[in-house]
Amino acid sequence: MKPTRSRIALVTAVIATSIALDQVTKLIAQTYLTPQTIHLLGDTVRLRLAENTGAFLSFGAGLSPTLRFWIFTVAAAAMVVGVTAFALTTDDIPRDGIVAMAFVAGGGISNLIDRAARGGSVVDFLNFGIGSLRTGILNVADIAIFFGALYVMWVGFRVERESSADANPGPDT
Repeated sequence: MKPTRSRIALVTAVIATSIALDQVTKLIAQTYLTPQTIHLLGDTVRLRLAENTGAFLSFGAGLSPTLRFWIFTVAAAAMVVGVTAFALTTDDIPRDGIVAMAFVAGGGISNLIDRAARGGSVVDFLNFGIGSLRTGILNVADIAIFFGALYVMWVGFRVERESSADANPGPDT
């Protein structure tokens, strides 16, 4: 399918918004935060500046720089291109699924911008949790990728369930 102007505009707007929010928050974090932790909202949110050479939640940070480059830059760029192309060209994706994929792509692009500008690392500064149940330190791009991917899966299950119901109608009453 050839992408329509409205679909291109939607995907572009969501990607640009994701990148802008992530880059602005990273700039604010770099300007005002230190490696010392700030506790907010009864310690539900922690702010702490960190540099992450790995992926989401520092996964793969211990890999060699060459392997990290191939996985977190080259493979991530290929995934971003694939997700964006899929969002633009696949006919049977509902609008909310397209938006979710664009958030995944936008978050990925923003972290790739960091890797290019920072020698392979990204700026992280957010930590969420209650008591000892906490996330690792992450950024807005990670949130866009994570929740975008979860929503894509939910849309996929929803579409599959609707298709299954259409294909197997119940008995007529």
